[in-house]
Amino acid sequence: LHIEWRIDKNVKGENQDRGNSGIFLMGRYELQVLDNYNGITKTYVNGQAGSIYKQSPPLVNVCKAPGEWQTYDIIFTAPRFSDNGSVITPAHMTVLQNGVLVQNNTSIWGNTVYIGSPTYEKHAAKESITLQDHGHLTSFRNIWVREL
Repeated sequence: LHIEWRIDKNVKGENQDRGNSGIFLMGRYELQVLDNYNGITKTYVNGQAGSIYKQSPPLVNVCKAPGEWQTYDIIFTAPRFSDNGSVITPAHMTVLQNGVLVQNNTSIWGNTVYIGSPTYEKHAAKESITLQDHGHLTSFRNIWVREL
């Protein structure tokens, strides 16, 4: 998945209230979108831009300033389930943010949850991509998917 995103130039708020949004692969595994330019946003380490939300922080902060377009190039491997719903192989995600590796074949622990621990639930082999909105002025463009 290639996607470009931008936080509003006049972003207001603090912490998780600075352009908070996300990209949900299969409608359930979230890659965080947030203003973390120059580390100005104080938030939990696995809640910053480039995080697999509440699971894995990015390897490095490469955020551009609010108002500038940023890119995510995401290589995603869906989880595989047995007939009884148990996980054969978990999902994995590799992410390049603005051309820099921020997630390296990272294993995903389960569905993104705000509170509690992520767990898997059996689902279809192909599902939708969802763009999240928390009421912030966040833009997306140049979105394309290439199946591997």
